Amino acid sequence: MTVQDLVGNYAISGSNQDESNQITYKGVLGLTLDKNNRIVADWTINDSKQKGHGFFKDNILVINFNYKGDDNETYKGVAVYRCINKDILDGFWSEKHGNPLYLGSEYCLRMETTERLN
Repeated sequence: MTVQDLVGNYAISGSNQDESNQITYKGVLGLTLDKNNRIVADWTINDSKQKGHGFFKDNILVINFNYKGDDNETYKGVAVYRCINKDILDGFWSEKHGNPLYLGSEYCLRMETTERLN
């Protein structure tokens, strides 16, 4: 698999960085490439936007991300995904100010377009 294979949109479901390990959010992850073939990530979770940049090697995708919280503070973290194939990513993540005893989790499934081409 190559980094180009990962470009696209993924439906995500994930759990927060706490002890519950239950699915607590759903959203969309968009992956594109910059001019150096590095990953550019955009998450939309509820009405929240998160951005990240990362790299891919040996079917592992690593993305450093950040977002502005409701308190207008910037939060940062890292997400690591095992790329099962080009359509399925299985990952975990941690934020700098999250609970250090736990990791968040995220499962991503590629979204296929339902639009017909003429």
